[in-house]
Amino acid sequence: MTSIWWIRRDLRLTDNPALHAALAAGPVIPAFILDPAFSRASPRCKDFLYEGLHALDRDLRTRGSYLVIRSGKPGAVLAQLLTEAKADAIFTEEDFTPYARTRDQEVARNLPLQLIHGQTVHHPNTVLKKDGRPYTVFTSYAMAWKAKGLRGMNLLPAPQKIITPPGIPGGMLPKYRVNPLFPAGEAEALVRLEEFLHRRIYTYAEHRDRMDLDGTSALSPYLRFGMLGLRQAVSAARQAFFEARNEFHTRNAEAWLNELIWREFYIQILYHFPHVRKTAFHPSLANIPWRNDESEFEAWKEGRTGVPIVDAGMRQLREIGWMHNRARMITASYLVKDLLIDWRWGEAWFMENLLDGDPAANNGGWQWTAGTGTDAAPYFRIFNPVLQSTKFDPNGEYIRKWVPELRELDAKDIHAPWEKGIRVKGYPEKPIVERNKDRTLRAYQLAKEEIRT
Repeated sequence: MTSIWWIRRDLRLTDNPALHAALAAGPVIPAFILDPAFSRASPRCKDFLYEGLHALDRDLRTRGSYLVIRSGKPGAVLAQLLTEAKADAIFTEEDFTPYARTRDQEVARNLPLQLIHGQTVHHPNTVLKKDGRPYTVFTSYAMAWKAKGLRGMNLLPAPQKIITPPGIPGGMLPKYRVNPLFPAGEAEALVRLEEFLHRRIYTYAEHRDRMDLDGTSALSPYLRFGMLGLRQAVSAARQAFFEARNEFHTRNAEAWLNELIWREFYIQILYHFPHVRKTAFHPSLANIPWRNDESEFEAWKEGRTGVPIVDAGMRQLREIGWMHNRARMITASYLVKDLLIDWRWGEAWFMENLLDGDPAANNGGWQWTAGTGTDAAPYFRIFNPVLQSTKFDPNGEYIRKWVPELRELDAKDIHAPWEKGIRVKGYPEKPIVERNKDRTLRAYQLAKEEIRT
């Protein structure tokens, strides 16, 4: 029986349950569909995906196969491909976003589609409370997730050979621009994983919040497109945990595992509560009276708010398509809590620019910062960007790298030059708004009072 392996967010051969299910049935046609729905993605994100497709095609060809590229609506494309190849089944990795679920339901109504679990360690329907309801608090979810254990999670090796019928016509692989800081592909993802495991995982908890240090795994773009599977990452974290030489190492390895569990937590939140894509998880904070000043939003996007740590983060995003996680929290808090701009504006901007712009993780992060989401930071928690800057970029190295106008300032002045009356040519004399915590709290309180009345 010939099958189609429909590739979506699993651009890898190692530990790919959907691929292995297809191979068990017989010859396989690896196919990727350029869905019109992806046309809204940023050029940078497309480049990363397209480079990953080229890498996957090379890997397939070393195993006697090749990648078939088609463009159009998935249902129509798959129907045509089934007929052309005289294929009998379609195997694909189950995806959990609202769009993916709707798309797959439509395809399954007309075509022999088989969804294979592989995107997460535990399916969103399997980590539930005793009453069958989903968890909405991370700590409880993580305890239940860990209690389920990882027994039976044996990673699947990359197949040595893939038999694909010859002569299946496919479009040209799209051209792309290389991002030298994040070369795409499974091979690069595995190299980076190994490097992280050998160099940084045992200092992860200590260094991950320091924006001036190379303390994170920076694997999120590869996880986003499945060039590295979440099961692989969790397995690596677990192995590092077992190989830890002391309590310090154990704590650091577990910290990274918890971050991976956060990814699954947000995936299951989006799965069980799809309304979060458009509005606040908590109805009581769905109608905050935002200021939504468009000129201030533009200044935030361009990294010219006059707050050095905020501008550094936003410029890093614009330049390389990735931002340190602590910087994401700081910039998001500044937009929502200081500028009182709707978190959905920021969420959309991040999705437009991030290589790792995952719908679940991005939404979860923004609602956490805004205080509107499940398991969120309290709405009255407002980051002080200057204190965050001095704590997590103590010598100002992160700021100097991304805001070169301030490069000559010393560590005691660079975090808030306006407080010392320091003016720097080409940089705002002072922040675009004066911080006003009371104004923010009033806005949130008004939303809560409105829901009560």
